Amino acid sequence: MLITRISTLTGKERTRDLNVSTEQMKRWRKGVLIQNVMAHLSPEDREFIINGTTQEEWDEFMPREEE
Repeated sequence: MLITRISTLTGKERTRDLNVSTEQMKRWRKGVLIQNVMAHLSPEDREFIINGTTQEEWDEFMPREEE
């Protein structure tokens, strides 16, 4: 399914083709936790659905602290 989101970090609109069904999207929108409805997706793909961000944006805006 094609999913279009606007990133909460950059405001950029992106579309990705993700392996989710209309029924899964409905269940998530009704409040079922995304990790329960779409456990087969990577955490990065689930974040894209939730807030439109990509891993590259997270890396740029939320750099990991050096240990």
